[in-house]
Amino acid sequence: MIPITIADSNAEFRLLDELRQRGDEVSDKVTAAVSDILFDVRANGDEAVAEYTRRFDGRVPLNIEVSQTDIENAFRSRDTSFVYALYKAAENIRNFHERQVQQSRIDTKPDGTILGQRIRGLERVGIYVPGGTAAYPSSVLMNAIPAKIAGVKEIIMVTPPQKDGTANPDILAAAKIAGVDRVFLVGGAQAIAALAYGTKMIPKVDKIVGPGNIYVAMAKKLLFGVVDIDMIAGPSEILIIADETANPKYIAADLMSQAEHDRQASAVLLTTSEDIARATQDELYKQVERLSRKDIIKQALEDFGAIVLFDSMKEVVDYANAVAPEHLEVCTKNPMEFIGKLDNAGSIFLGNYSPEPLGDYYAGPNHVLPTGGTARFFSPLSVDSFIKKTSFIYYTQTALRDAGADIVKLAETEGLTAHANSIKVRL
Repeated sequence: MIPITIADSNAEFRLLDELRQRGDEVSDKVTAAVSDILFDVRANGDEAVAEYTRRFDGRVPLNIEVSQTDIENAFRSRDTSFVYALYKAAENIRNFHERQVQQSRIDTKPDGTILGQRIRGLERVGIYVPGGTAAYPSSVLMNAIPAKIAGVKEIIMVTPPQKDGTANPDILAAAKIAGVDRVFLVGGAQAIAALAYGTKMIPKVDKIVGPGNIYVAMAKKLLFGVVDIDMIAGPSEILIIADETANPKYIAADLMSQAEHDRQASAVLLTTSEDIARATQDELYKQVERLSRKDIIKQALEDFGAIVLFDSMKEVVDYANAVAPEHLEVCTKNPMEFIGKLDNAGSIFLGNYSPEPLGDYYAGPNHVLPTGGTARFFSPLSVDSFIKKTSFIYYTQTALRDAGADIVKLAETEGLTAHANSIKVRL
């Protein structure tokens, strides 16, 4: 089900190439189909949105916008323990993200120069939330709470209707707790287009965040520039670093926790212990049969799962940085020693009792993370994702006179004589 690869400076990097390519399997047919939807929604607005909803979801809801009464009723209908868990998770997420808030600033100099930066939240943000079998209330919390903390004035949530034309009540409960302002029952690429262009019913937003299928991801990619987006997320992935002290039972469980997301999900173990590698294989075979999504897990592990055996932990760390995984678990005797060595990862989970689902649901750091090696240069979703910054400059006449010759020299060197002239006329 999951092979063992002996690292030899070649085999492990061939494996990395295969993992990277799995996110590139987007056909021209998908791109063309999404482009047509975007064009149609831009031209025909709500009429086009309704037609695609009918085509893909089976029916158009009586009311596209979910009323506040329906949101409240959904919230009250949920199991008390579920609501309590949502509140606790929301509290942890809020506490973590509040520490990310930046302040506007003004810097003054003795010559009267004033420089500064104004920071404020975006005006309106759209959150896409999958519905049906892939309904994730946790994603509502992770996307909406940082936006609220950043000062976003209005959060618009879109989610596909269920077969009966209603919204998933678990998602509505999370929306109420997270402070979502309005909810619309529309999904797919048409929902992304409606948020980006705006229709009579659905407001135009400044940024779109949230996970979705390949059509949603492609719509976000094509509309980047019309609106901002969080990131172009690929299939989920986990990388686990383990030494001889690790528990194979835990490792196997954590590998499968990501493999169950998607048949293209990647689950990889890096270890210096052949005993751990073999024992993890055995545990995978034992545990997978008890799991409801075992067919998906088996396929993902067979196609994109691996155990790589290294000679040293230094090689393990170097390879982990090359992979730059979405989720990185460190199951070693002293996991803290690796904090300053692991530079490329979306989120790092330290020790045997910090499994990846802890971050997905509860601990507080965001679970919207860069995938496909993009953790080399992308960061997790945060309060920073929902702000905009404007710098400002004030110079006195004396200060400009002192700097004028330098500015003119730079402008004339670049051949921009009108730039230079703008300074000269003031001198």
